[in-house]
Amino acid sequence: MSHPHPELGPPPPLPEGGLRVTPLGGLGEIGRNMTVFEYGGRLLIVDCGVLFPEEEQPGVDLILPDFSSVRDRLEDIEGIVLTHGHEDHIGGVPYLLREKPDIPLIGSKLTLALIEAKLQEHRIRPYTLEVAEGGRERIGPFDCEFVAVNHSIPDALAVAVRTPAGMVVHTGDFKMDQLPLDRRLTDLRAFARLGEEGIDLLLSDSTNAEVPGFTPHERDISQVLRQVFAGARKRIIVASFASHVHRIQQILDAAHEYGRRVAFVGRSMVRNMGIARDLGYLKVPAGLVVDVKTLDDLPDDEVVLVCTGSQGEPMAALSRMANRDHQIRIVPGDTVILASSLIPGNENAVYRVINGLTRWGADVVHKGNAKVHVSGHASAGELLYFYNICRPKNLMPVHGEWRHLRANAELGAQTGVPKDHIVIAEDGVVVDLVGGRAKIVGKVQAGYVYVDGLSVGDVTESSLKDRRILGEEGIISIFVVVDSTTGKITGGPHIQSRGSGIDDKDFESVIPKIDEALAKSAQDGISEPHQVQQLVRRVVGRWVSDNYRRRPMILPVVVEV
Repeated sequence: MSHPHPELGPPPPLPEGGLRVTPLGGLGEIGRNMTVFEYGGRLLIVDCGVLFPEEEQPGVDLILPDFSSVRDRLEDIEGIVLTHGHEDHIGGVPYLLREKPDIPLIGSKLTLALIEAKLQEHRIRPYTLEVAEGGRERIGPFDCEFVAVNHSIPDALAVAVRTPAGMVVHTGDFKMDQLPLDRRLTDLRAFARLGEEGIDLLLSDSTNAEVPGFTPHERDISQVLRQVFAGARKRIIVASFASHVHRIQQILDAAHEYGRRVAFVGRSMVRNMGIARDLGYLKVPAGLVVDVKTLDDLPDDEVVLVCTGSQGEPMAALSRMANRDHQIRIVPGDTVILASSLIPGNENAVYRVINGLTRWGADVVHKGNAKVHVSGHASAGELLYFYNICRPKNLMPVHGEWRHLRANAELGAQTGVPKDHIVIAEDGVVVDLVGGRAKIVGKVQAGYVYVDGLSVGDVTESSLKDRRILGEEGIISIFVVVDSTTGKITGGPHIQSRGSGIDDKDFESVIPKIDEALAKSAQDGISEPHQVQQLVRRVVGRWVSDNYRRRPMILPVVVEV
């Protein structure tokens, strides 16, 4: 198994007749999925998603792939193939189209409907090409065939990309549920046919490669939901991803069976379920779904609320309910169902929400105490079957953290893929398919790009470090006025503290130390404001460290008169 080396340099020019594969996100992380294919000087992008921030990234709204490696080649992009409509695969599209709005988007009916609705908010009208399973489209030099795969959202597709360099198959996210709610199976016959033709490089979903056996059926949840609905005394509040149409369908079916009305809460949930209903992916009995404003007229035991916030997102409806910051107030006897998995890194936020809901008297049903979620990704047993069907010549695990990628690589090796034909890469690592062999040849920039409000890319790792210090240790500001000619203090020092945990009157003991240091610096002829600021910072920082073992942000302000 080959893997990247930290000293990898820029890739060489692509050999004539070779195919270049560059993942810009999704490797070593769950999210931000984006892969760039290059042949004959032309580019094809598969997916362009976002990653959601963790606690150590305060103030960040979204994390995008780094477009810098393609920014000078926007004219070379033939199109963006979208495998399905989840945010970690389509959420970055508006930000790439801001740079070139006429890049064509290729995807299934539901996927395109979801991205078009998102692009409306950004005032972008995209060029789209709707495709379906079994379809085949020529996109520049890329001959793309689309294959049905089963996932936790309808209309998901894998894509086989044929070029003279060989055939590459990108699975997107998939599992092999044999009893899907919409009866749309992962098309193993198509994958077997592609395998017979010869898959030169397979990019395969790794998310559940560590999980033994087979992913349970989505329909297994129905019986558990019925039991919860049968025992619920008052309102039922369900938190789910805003795109999980199959899960919402089962909620609607249970509500209909038990005589309850359903209201969607949250902009993305209302929008996505409206799209799914209009396109026929969501079957809604007449009169079942009502506006949230009418719920006050219904008895509590006839109400179901479906909202976002299953990952503990602070601004989502469920988190605000837990914090008593939402018009819907949790009362004793309410039942809350968290019908989703825990995305790695979100555990603390989710348990904080569960504790908040429990505090107000809700009965909280979640994956830890009931089978209210099944994964949308193939487990190890399914992946073994898949590799035996596809028989790829080269394998590149994608979509997963490092442990997932390595576990997936090992599964491939067990099914007969030679270990020196398995590429374990990371974001930015460039892989060339030349003469039937896939090899790492270099690396391009592929760091995190942070979205904070309206700014994109302005927040750096340095500014995030400052935010963490401010949040954890607070800030101390020191205001000093000095004579510009003598360097002596003529005003101050005045010290203020916010969030440091140090009482303002305690700073009286450090003021003589500042006076002494500044007097000495004046004798030494030091009067340049920046040098004086650094001196004040060192004196106060040492004092805080010695007396409090803390490291707040220290902000000296020196004014010359």
